Amino acid sequence: MSGEKSGGCCAPPSGNASPCCGGGSPSKAVIRYEETFVDGKVETPAGPIPRVHSRIGSRDLLGRWKVRWGIGRDRYRVAPGLYALGAPGADAPVLVTANYKLTFDVVRRDAAGLDAWILVLDTRGINVWCAAGEGTFGTGEVIRRVTEARLAEVVRHRTLILPQLGAPGVAAHEVRKGCGFSVVYGPVRAREIRSFLEAGMKASPAMRRVGFPTMDRLVLTPVEIAGALRPAGWAAVVLFLLSGVGPGFFSLGAAWERGLAAVAALAAGILAGGVVTPVLLPWLPGRAFSVKGGLAGGGLAACAAMWYRGALDPPGALALLLAMTAVSSFFAMNFTGATPFTSPSGVEKEMRRALPVQAGLTVLAGLLWVGGPFLR
Repeated sequence: MSGEKSGGCCAPPSGNASPCCGGGSPSKAVIRYEETFVDGKVETPAGPIPRVHSRIGSRDLLGRWKVRWGIGRDRYRVAPGLYALGAPGADAPVLVTANYKLTFDVVRRDAAGLDAWILVLDTRGINVWCAAGEGTFGTGEVIRRVTEARLAEVVRHRTLILPQLGAPGVAAHEVRKGCGFSVVYGPVRAREIRSFLEAGMKASPAMRRVGFPTMDRLVLTPVEIAGALRPAGWAAVVLFLLSGVGPGFFSLGAAWERGLAAVAALAAGILAGGVVTPVLLPWLPGRAFSVKGGLAGGGLAACAAMWYRGALDPPGALALLLAMTAVSSFFAMNFTGATPFTSPSGVEKEMRRALPVQAGLTVLAGLLWVGGPFLR
């Protein structure tokens, strides 16, 4: 199952992996019985299968917090293969998921009380939705894992329950042809798997609906901010240097005074794009995330300009307004790859339109910021 639907992977403009994704190298891990989520084994005709429990401990919570902030995200994965939850028998359902550990943890937690098999695909530490788009949660990998796990010897039925969000990467008829198992698509959320099974593997319209509520949007914010820290640090150095340029060539006092204002505008632009925009997403005008982010950043900059009017010269104030708009627009655009209502082609189209505008605003802001002292 998909577990958390915490974002997609449609190539965010920053070039980083999407917040919900892991690294890109193939998994080389082997199943280790000392993993904290493993509490024994189940004997089957295909050999012993690791048995996992549904408890989420402090170590799991710490791991989740770390990957939300981009720490160790490339390594947050479990070994692909077949796992047992509870005491599954030959007629127990087979739930297919990704080897991104956050997703795996959600599946075993939300399937608590069920006796089921969990078939983990090697998605290279990427969640179901992202991996389906990238091809690692795909037809060939499903066939490969079914075959390597000797699943036909473990269960009597021939049905795999795949997460709905994995459907773009899997051709059900090819799976059946390749390994003899039929594919049934389960609900979007792992927490609905019990209801899905009780209904005879029939999904209600609500189970098929993909939402993007406030918490799903905000859960992406930490990794966006964490990813911005290093480039923002270098940008701050450049801003301090540019702020000191003036008629007397360079002034440390001006660099400090004007530099603080510039860095504050940079930070405000990042927060406007990474926090304000996702919170106010349904109410901000426009469809493009770049437009929504630009409006959020521009509105915040306008409020700041009114509050501190007179503290900066007009060119400087206009420069900060343009810069905050551009920065906020850019960071808000990262969310185009993490929503249920965009597509890779739509993301690319928006990037082609928005990036030149953002770059132009940034260059103009820089010219106004440097040139302002010479116009006094």
